[in-house]
Amino acid sequence: MNIFSGKRRGSSLSNHQKELDRHFAWFEKKLPSGPSKFVGWVRKPSSFYVRIPLALLLVAGGCFSFLPVLGLWMLPLGLLLFAQDVPPLQKPLAQGLGWIERKWLERQRVKFERERAKSAQ
Repeated sequence: MNIFSGKRRGSSLSNHQKELDRHFAWFEKKLPSGPSKFVGWVRKPSSFYVRIPLALLLVAGGCFSFLPVLGLWMLPLGLLLFAQDVPPLQKPLAQGLGWIERKWLERQRVKFERERAKSAQ
């Protein structure tokens, strides 16, 4: 297994890689068409030599989020890009994104129920 390929020869994608792909697909749907196409292109295996430096720059930018223009949003995006090619990062990132997604959906559900209760009064 190559650490940068994320695949064993002759095997399919891991569950964690599939989960990361699902999160990337959701992220791409939320973006306008131009940035969405760029993210889709960066995720292609042929974009490896662009993806790794971009991921490292995003992680570094996230670490310096106290500076103007740079932000904390850069850190998870960089790690997500980096996890495309480093299988040991896939499981923790997939678990972390799953946890964030569950909390977000729970928060949205509670918010919806509060609004519904207010409108019923």
